Amino acid sequence: MWGTRAAAIAIAVSFASPAAAVEGPTAAGPIGGTDIRQALLPVPGLYGGTVVLGAQAFDFLDGDGNTIPALRDINLHKELAGPFLYYVPEVKVLGGSIGMGAIVPFGNQCGHLFVGQPNDCNFAVGDPYAEIDWARYFGTPRPSRHAGALPIPQGLAVLVGFGVVFPAGQFDSSTPLDQAISIGTNIWDFAPSIAVTYTTRPIIGEGTEFSGKFFWNNYLKNQETDYDTGDLLDFEFAVSEHFGRYQVGVAGFYAWQTEDDMRFGVPIPPDGFRAQVLQVGPVLAIDIPEHGSFVKLKATTTVFVRNTVEAWGVAGTWVKRF
Repeated sequence: MWGTRAAAIAIAVSFASPAAAVEGPTAAGPIGGTDIRQALLPVPGLYGGTVVLGAQAFDFLDGDGNTIPALRDINLHKELAGPFLYYVPEVKVLGGSIGMGAIVPFGNQCGHLFVGQPNDCNFAVGDPYAEIDWARYFGTPRPSRHAGALPIPQGLAVLVGFGVVFPAGQFDSSTPLDQAISIGTNIWDFAPSIAVTYTTRPIIGEGTEFSGKFFWNNYLKNQETDYDTGDLLDFEFAVSEHFGRYQVGVAGFYAWQTEDDMRFGVPIPPDGFRAQVLQVGPVLAIDIPEHGSFVKLKATTTVFVRNTVEAWGVAGTWVKRF
């Protein structure tokens, strides 16, 4: 059984961001996921930057939450970077703004799956991700009490988008470990999304922000392995507080499959291998308006897992307006 199902470990290559159960290790969105300000587009202009991510997976649980014996010694880790561009043109559509962007991850993934198996590593380019968004802000910006800080976007913002993961990254299915440390997935993912961000009047600091984004990941068959990954629903969220240039809070995601994974048209026993995972952790962002830039740090760990790995991850983001 593990000769075919060990491909399931491919999920571990994205253990710090939402992932499908078996061969859909990349879900829509940037590496490290999304969190604060999810429905707020920046002012028109061209933006660039990078995301860096470090993560480790150390256990694989079945559908009942028990460690899979054959994988009790699993240990995988990765260090990735993802340069990106995002453009907001000077146009209005239905009273809202349009944005479009893309990110290309690359880096190193290492580890082993089974007891006594030596570690192996792979450095390569992963699957690019591109997204187009429409967003509208219905609130009223409020000046910060702190000199030099950006205005607080009090009120409601909504966003709808559509993203695509392109299977252009390195992928090797010759052995279970080679597949697990592959940076790419060999799978198309088409993902509509919707986001809402709401910032209150001052409560503790200068306004409490509630932000969430919902992705619906639709995977095509992996033609190399004849594996169909079931649709994945992914809700990414954050609750944070504004303090002048700073924004601090709690972020995370909950992702779950709504369909069975299938190979050669047959559901993977015993439960279709449907994944569920919840990760939560702190997030801190700092605006640097005098340089047109922004930095963010987030750390998350799994608190609930079914049919995938337990893991932790740390992601840092730097954004600059050109």
